[in-house]
Amino acid sequence: MNPAPSKHHLRFHSHSGHLAPAFGSDAFGLRAEAFARFFGTPAFLIGQTVLVGTWILLNAIGVVRFDLYPFILLNLAFSLQAAYAAPLILLAQTRQADRDKAGAENDAMHREEIARISSERQLESARQLDLLLELMRRNTELTDLTHQMSRRIESLTSEIHSHIQSHRA
Repeated sequence: MNPAPSKHHLRFHSHSGHLAPAFGSDAFGLRAEAFARFFGTPAFLIGQTVLVGTWILLNAIGVVRFDLYPFILLNLAFSLQAAYAAPLILLAQTRQADRDKAGAENDAMHREEIARISSERQLESARQLDLLLELMRRNTELTDLTHQMSRRIESLTSEIHSHIQSHRA
């Protein structure tokens, strides 16, 4: 018969659990992943657009005068942001690719296990069907034998009855 199913339904993912946190499970890793994920959100793009527009507008009309045209400080801020954002995003993508690959391999192992169990069940079903057919064949033979014996008993009973009737007469 088939082995008992595992109590742990995610057993195929257990060997790749170390890939779950993108940057590690420490505080830095969690913040770094949140930061990298935030770069691709509409909130970040809208916020950065508003901040840059305000920066340029305030410096261009003279409300503040810490970064006049050609906005060298703003350019430096963008360079600094890119210097940190690019590695974080690349690291997040690499780790996500590793998690995706591990997930695909885990799913493949799970499908193979399901196919193996299915094959075993099909073989067991075929074996049980063969056994059932054999039992039905034997039952049919026994039924035929019982029918033949019933006819023979009936025939012998008639002969005995006839024999007794002929001796009485």
